[in-house]
Amino acid sequence: MVQKLFYVLIALALITISGCSNEGDSTEGDLTTVTVDSIDAKEVLTLDSDADIFQFKGVIYQTNIDWVEELSLTKDVQIGEIKSKNDTNTDFKDEMSNKLPIGARIFSTKEREDILIVESDGETKKYLAIVEG
Repeated sequence: MVQKLFYVLIALALITISGCSNEGDSTEGDLTTVTVDSIDAKEVLTLDSDADIFQFKGVIYQTNIDWVEELSLTKDVQIGEIKSKNDTNTDFKDEMSNKLPIGARIFSTKEREDILIVESDGETKKYLAIVEG
């Protein structure tokens, strides 16, 4: 009698353990993973063919965004410069722009990591990192 009770308890424990496993669970695919990815120049220019953009460290930055223009930002250190220009608006590479001239200087800001300041020809522009998430 004790031996039968022992086998029943072991079987019950195994059923309970396997019932709590996520392996093979069909709801596992329903989990949502949130990621933030950069979009490319082609996507930005498809939405706004006249956008003033450049690419820096794999991220596209765009200017003439109203709320960004209203921010009071402090220019920090120079982190790069525009090294090439892309008139075809395809196959952008780092430090490449569609409108900024070669040699335009790129600065970080003290207040925000997602906004860069660019100086060229005595003009200063604020550029926001364009990401999708």
